[in-house]
Amino acid sequence: MHDTHRGDFTLRACEGVGAFTRDEWAKLSGADRAMPDYNPFLSHGFLSSLEDSGCVARRAGWLPQFLRLDDDSGNLIGAIPCYLKGHSQGEYVFDHGWADAFERAGGRYYPKLQASVPFTPVTGPRLLVNRDWDHAAVRTALANGLRQLANQMGVSSAHSTFVNDDDLGAFTEAGFLHRTDQQFHFFNEGYESYDAFLETLASRKRKALKRERREAVADDITIERLTGDDITDEVWDDFFAFYMDTGSRKWGRPYLNREFYALIGERMPQDIMLVMAKRAGRYIAGAINFIGSDRLFGRHWGCIEDHRFLHFEVCYHQAIDFAIERKLSVVEAGAQGEHKLARGYLPVTTHSVHYLANEGLRRAVSDFLRHERSEVALLNEALSEHAPFKNSDR
Repeated sequence: MHDTHRGDFTLRACEGVGAFTRDEWAKLSGADRAMPDYNPFLSHGFLSSLEDSGCVARRAGWLPQFLRLDDDSGNLIGAIPCYLKGHSQGEYVFDHGWADAFERAGGRYYPKLQASVPFTPVTGPRLLVNRDWDHAAVRTALANGLRQLANQMGVSSAHSTFVNDDDLGAFTEAGFLHRTDQQFHFFNEGYESYDAFLETLASRKRKALKRERREAVADDITIERLTGDDITDEVWDDFFAFYMDTGSRKWGRPYLNREFYALIGERMPQDIMLVMAKRAGRYIAGAINFIGSDRLFGRHWGCIEDHRFLHFEVCYHQAIDFAIERKLSVVEAGAQGEHKLARGYLPVTTHSVHYLANEGLRRAVSDFLRHERSEVALLNEALSEHAPFKNSDR
């Protein structure tokens, strides 16, 4: 355990979210379901399920090293979900090239520190602040603390991925390099229905989506949306089979296990929405979504039968339907995927930050990131011009 004492607070690394009580954790930004900034992936239930299921553990290459910031009375004022990692899998922000270059030059890139939610490309707070404290001061202390921990541990680097705008400034002021990437999100402009959304699209785009949705369920397929107690163990069994089948083909070895899904089903059932497709009396495909205070987050999809357009229906169109019905402001549909643009999802910029202890590596990466940020900005601008909305029709 690494401790740093500065005046009226103590910063220390501890072994996971279990070092915090549920009440303590709920006081941190983004972690309380009752608050307007709730992010389900930062909840005690989600993070503890990753740990208790073994999906996050030393043997998985994700050793929890959460940072805890206490005042002089031992009260929690801030935290960072952080992991000591022996690889770069499950992050969705790729630094394999940096690792290869550094190791070819004789360095040792792994282990490294990763401040993130494992296996989850979702933007949110990473510098978690107790709501009763000054946010700017705590963020500054946490960002500097992460860099100092990296130096104390002698690791090559510290990274934080999918950081929000509030945290970005604190990280860059602490000497972290800034990286950008791209995702696609749907923005609910107060639509009363999916048809109202369709009316904002160019005519040919609107007709294409209507035809796509009809054809997706043409083979006597029905779609169900399940939340809370409607998601039984049997439903989880089916969904997990889909996840394993598709995940094994995409990644070789899926990151999550059946116990993880059992645990989140018990600990956060109201935060989950499954979209399940049924044909001939059995489920054949499904997608899992998580419900935040004003956002729906699409995560994993899987299927055991291939049907044209079914993936788009289950993952994207149904998510828009649900967001409009629940009056959620945004649907985040996961990492990458320019095919989402035609379905009403717009390009947005995501952010990550990187502290590299070696000065030579730091200079090289800084130069690379400067060019990459320009390329991401240009790509987002170009893609926005091809959005399916009426004023974007070409």
